[in-house]
Amino acid sequence: MSDPQPTARRLVLMPRHRLAVETHAAATYPEECCGVLIGRALTDGSGTLVERVLPVDNERQDSRNNRYMIHPETVLAAEKEARRLGLDVVGYYHSHPDHPARPSEFDREHAWPGLSYVIVSVMDGTAEDTRSWRLEDDRSSFGEEELTPMIPVTAADRRADP
Repeated sequence: MSDPQPTARRLVLMPRHRLAVETHAAATYPEECCGVLIGRALTDGSGTLVERVLPVDNERQDSRNNRYMIHPETVLAAEKEARRLGLDVVGYYHSHPDHPARPSEFDREHAWPGLSYVIVSVMDGTAEDTRSWRLEDDRSSFGEEELTPMIPVTAADRRADP
């Protein structure tokens, strides 16, 4: 019996959603921005589709240039909004001012498996690189997800954009 192949990791982030995330990141420079990704799993199991981007305030009081915080009340409000739309919170995004779009050890320690984490590298106020990551189930490290701008839409995937 052969070992199972790992499931392909793909986050579908439409160009307008990616632009919203990158614009938020550039606007908050030199501080980190953050936000919530609302969407659903693709019906074929190949990844996750972001249907809504919800920018939120970085509620951290210190070290805002290299840390962000989203209060539990804000997460709860995002989860309620997602449920209202028949969707789920599928991940979070934040920026790395003057650093690469790679998760830090701090990011790993505060992330949850099963969610996507989009990171935008902002250099001198310009969004230069955007990548998506998922924490491994054993929480040991992140694996990079393919960041895809579009997907072929099937009847099962077709729905109104909130």
